[in-house]
Amino acid sequence: MSWIVRMIIVLPALAALVGLLTRRRRGLAAAVAVSVSAYVAVLGLIQWIAPSRTADIESIGSLPLGDLSVPLHLLSDRVSGLVAFVVALVVLGIQVFTAWYLRDDPRYGQFAATVSLFAAGMLLLVQSGDLVLMLVGWEVMGWCSWLLIGHDSERAAARRAAYKAFIVTRVADIAMVVGIVALSVRARSTDLMAVLTAGGDDTLLTIGLVGIVIGVAGKSGLVPFHDWLPDAMEGPTPASALIHAATMVAAGTYVIARLFSLYAGHDGARTLLAVLTAVTMVYAALLALVQTDLKRMLAYSTLSQIAIMLSALAAAPAELGPGAGIAHLVGHAFFKALLFLGAGWLSVLAGATAVAALRGRLRPTGALRWSMGIGLAALAGVPPLIGFFTKDTVIDAALEGATGGGGFRAWLVVVALFVTVVLTAAYCTRAWLLLDTPVAATGRLPDVEPAVVAEEDVAVVTTTDSADDAEVERVHAHGHAPITLPAALVVSVLAALTVVGTLFLVGLRGGVHVGLLSALLSVLLVAGAAYAVWSLSDRGRLDVADRVPSRVREPAVRGFGVDTAYVGFGRAVTAVARLVVALDRDVVDAYPRATAVVARAAGRAGERSHRAVPSLSLLSLLVGVVVVAVLGVAAWR
Repeated sequence: MSWIVRMIIVLPALAALVGLLTRRRRGLAAAVAVSVSAYVAVLGLIQWIAPSRTADIESIGSLPLGDLSVPLHLLSDRVSGLVAFVVALVVLGIQVFTAWYLRDDPRYGQFAATVSLFAAGMLLLVQSGDLVLMLVGWEVMGWCSWLLIGHDSERAAARRAAYKAFIVTRVADIAMVVGIVALSVRARSTDLMAVLTAGGDDTLLTIGLVGIVIGVAGKSGLVPFHDWLPDAMEGPTPASALIHAATMVAAGTYVIARLFSLYAGHDGARTLLAVLTAVTMVYAALLALVQTDLKRMLAYSTLSQIAIMLSALAAAPAELGPGAGIAHLVGHAFFKALLFLGAGWLSVLAGATAVAALRGRLRPTGALRWSMGIGLAALAGVPPLIGFFTKDTVIDAALEGATGGGGFRAWLVVVALFVTVVLTAAYCTRAWLLLDTPVAATGRLPDVEPAVVAEEDVAVVTTTDSADDAEVERVHAHGHAPITLPAALVVSVLAALTVVGTLFLVGLRGGVHVGLLSALLSVLLVAGAAYAVWSLSDRGRLDVADRVPSRVREPAVRGFGVDTAYVGFGRAVTAVARLVVALDRDVVDAYPRATAVVARAAGRAGERSHRAVPSLSLLSLLVGVVVVAVLGVAAWR
């Protein structure tokens, strides 16, 4: 079994290398990416079904760092097997879909290779039994996300989004590194099992756990690090599906789940995590409700759902374990990959991602329509889809934590979860009504906002609007070919997994733990929110978001100016850095430099007097002294 664990990591990395070498031969690059992804998915299935339950699988050998033990071991158990299989399965689907979606992209080979490397980073993190290897996988994903988001590098918006994602997550990663160092020093080892069982300095433990929470907040997009994720929609849709579904933003949930026994005994770190998740899940769901672009709506939805995963780890009692968070990670991977790939398919048909341009375009699409409907229903938590079971497992875990002495932390999470249930059902219902209601039934088409229309391979050409009619003329920027059968099958398979995916959670401790009363309340809230949106939108004829005052909605669409706050923070840091440099140069170094200046001036004066030509009077005086001396000596004789 140990060779399977190694190959799950090594093969995607090798596929990335081969993909770069064969990037100009599109067919070969696609064959390598898809075939290796399929093979890794099979290996992941084997590991999940029959894990070898060991944490000392060798990788490249330990690092010689004196008293600090760095074994670089890999880990294999049922949790790592399940997550690795789900990641490999989603990556396989994305690679197949990408072969069609970017079929006319001259840089397809580089993109597919980067996806493979991204998968290798996530799988390394999942299989790591060592904090150093975990950090390596963490950073590989950060670098690959920069490449994927900025894939269309000729566009300024894509470049800016890529750099923004990279810088924001790197800032948070400073805390992540500090946290890992603190835990490793406390345990005198980077081995995961040693870290979990070590005793010692509580201060180092606090620094370690809080640092990792901050690092996870950056990668997972928790407030205040959340604004990079919606901007990441500038990347191609397959990149969005990869980052949002089962890899980078979900990686933080897996890291904290692995360290759950430490967090379960530390109220301070869990309280910080609870506050961040509660604020993020409600705030992001509110912003998702008013978005005018489908991909940005799904991006804010991801922020909210990731916060739900992490909230389970913040509120669940220690005896229940991290199963609720892992379960929602698995469910979210299926239905969010489905929604993003479905949105990519629909955007090719409509020529845009703006909700106004997609109005009613889902109705005649057959399989795509039902797939998107299943994905939105799972996101909303409609039974018996996987989203219902995983979301209510989180709610029940939080309720157990609240009633079992979790105090303010757990009750804050519970309240936020029920509020988020209502908001999620509301924006999912809004999205379905807008995408599925024919334009003829609405009377007129809302304005298309140019700022949110652009898609990486499509464009809106003209927009006209009047009191009686509105017309949006759309064309494909590159004349995209019809979808291929394998790409369409990927969407259908993900829809099927969204329906029956709960079976994947059988055997996962705490993976399906639905309370009767909490589930009943959740269903009633979902139904009530859906009915309210249906009524307020006049049965889908209007956009319910139009009822929000423009002075609130327009800033909400732009994220309430958090991007400007990032810029202001950057300028403040730059100003402080310049002040520190000035103080160091003009104050701290003033005395040493003054001494050097004085010494240098004295040296130059001495040198000048030593090398100077004597004056005529001085020379005459010296000659006279010598003559008198000579005459005196002669007379003396």
